Amino acid sequence: MNYQEALDYVLKFADYERLPRSGIVWDIKRIERLLARLDNPQNYARSVHVAGTKGKGSTSAMIASILHNAGYKVGLYTSPHLLSYTERIRVDAQPVAEADWAKLVEIIQPHVEAENALGDLGELTTFEIFTAMAFLHFQRVKADYQVLEVGLGGRLDATNVIQPQVCVLTSISFDHMDVLGDTLAKIAGEKCGIIKPGASVVSAPQFPEAMEVIERVCQEKGVHLVKVGEDVTWERLGFNQEGQSFRVKGLKGEYKLRIALLGLHQLENAADAVAAVELLKEKGAKISSQNIVAGLAKVDWPGRLQVLRKKPWVVVDGAHNAYSMQRLREALADYFKYDKMKLILGFGADKDIPGMAAEAAKMTGDIILVASKHPRAVKAEALVAAFKKHGVTPRLAESVKDAMQLALGEVGPNDLIVAAGSIFVIAEVMAYFKRE
Repeated sequence: MNYQEALDYVLKFADYERLPRSGIVWDIKRIERLLARLDNPQNYARSVHVAGTKGKGSTSAMIASILHNAGYKVGLYTSPHLLSYTERIRVDAQPVAEADWAKLVEIIQPHVEAENALGDLGELTTFEIFTAMAFLHFQRVKADYQVLEVGLGGRLDATNVIQPQVCVLTSISFDHMDVLGDTLAKIAGEKCGIIKPGASVVSAPQFPEAMEVIERVCQEKGVHLVKVGEDVTWERLGFNQEGQSFRVKGLKGEYKLRIALLGLHQLENAADAVAAVELLKEKGAKISSQNIVAGLAKVDWPGRLQVLRKKPWVVVDGAHNAYSMQRLREALADYFKYDKMKLILGFGADKDIPGMAAEAAKMTGDIILVASKHPRAVKAEALVAAFKKHGVTPRLAESVKDAMQLALGEVGPNDLIVAAGSIFVIAEVMAYFKRE
């Protein structure tokens, strides 16, 4: 079996990143039984579990980078990917090789078939199989730590089969409301499902409704809660378009840091990561202040307020709900000086399109709408009305490539082009510039 054959096999199952979620039966027992057939590889490495609405991928990458700098072999499991499915399973920042991916599928395939043949819990999903592959890979390479980003929610997510040493809850806002609930309290409750007795918990600053749930669950489970913004604080010292410097006052020390990632929200994510590794130190990890400094300096997490080109500026960002679109608007005003802005936007079917349109309309009236190639992308024509409510008449493009060529043909060297709204739109923009 080669890589493409292996990928085709896994993608033939129900993939709820690409298909409608109506009628889905969430049952964590499916992956638990699959992992039992594989001798429970999820229990091999020490674990950090990261849930939240925004920033969980960046925070996971930061924690993994610090642990790697401290000399540990570190597995990192994230989703979705930008350009290749192999990006989802990394060891020491390197994506799994295609040959190793194929080998993992070969090992897992008979167990998947045997489990599905039972039929009592329904068929394993694509994401559940990916997750089992990650655990198996981290065991096979003898990882010391595994840092796991929740796919969706937390309580019923396929990653929620571990006993974490540290749980991190990044910023919680409205997203996936069809599955997680229509209030912040309900959404926070689902995400708090990763909290288990014996773990320590880090929470980013939260809306009061979400923080109340986090505090209650931590009290019920008898776990130590560290609040970023209160117990751990940060302040920005300086920035340019190549990165930013800042200071974090942690639980165990004060650190002067620099990261290549832009946006005040990334400083919050970095403070979350610092708090998490300080808690790991309490549980026996040997991590120095220099490991924290050097680990964060080396973090590379593409697609998040990332500059692809200068003169004109071309920036991509994975803002995919109203709150993150607001943060993007604030960050662009803070970090960039430009004459005119063009905004290329595309959205997924389960997103808060009215909320994102309202925030985007505050940035510029020059908006180009497009649908990515992703099966759940909303057609550009269906988005127009949401923007017209805010006095913006957007233009439409047939493809992301057409949208980018249209924008580039109209801007001067001091202008700014931003692509956002869907990780799949920005992935296609990045692929466009890679080809160019």
